Amino acid sequence: QVQLVESGGGLVQPGGSLRLSCAASGSFVAINVMGWYRQAPGKQRELVAGKPGGGDTVYADSVRGRFTISRDNAKNTVYLQMNSLKPEDTAVYYCNAVITRLSGIYTYWGRGTQVTVSS
Repeated sequence: QVQLVESGGGLVQPGGSLRLSCAASGSFVAINVMGWYRQAPGKQRELVAGKPGGGDTVYADSVRGRFTISRDNAKNTVYLQMNSLKPEDTAVYYCNAVITRLSGIYTYWGRGTQVTVSS
């Protein structure tokens, strides 16, 4: 009943930029936290950035200063602006949200979008 849909992935050259979007749809009371994770082949999924409704934004050390997370609450959408991309940023990027529904609080995941940084 709640769905997260990512978009904006693709192929970009090193040093280039890309912006990911994730829109939440369905029936819910509030979106408490939205964030981005990524997973490269053979590696564990890792937190890239998180954006709570209230509180501090968090970034992985590897992306701090290059990536920026933002939210448009009216559109139930979170964005990840990725600048100065490096080949090591190549991964599947997943949208994550902690959402309050009438029945409780739940965590949801998008299906992922591929980001490839290569010359």
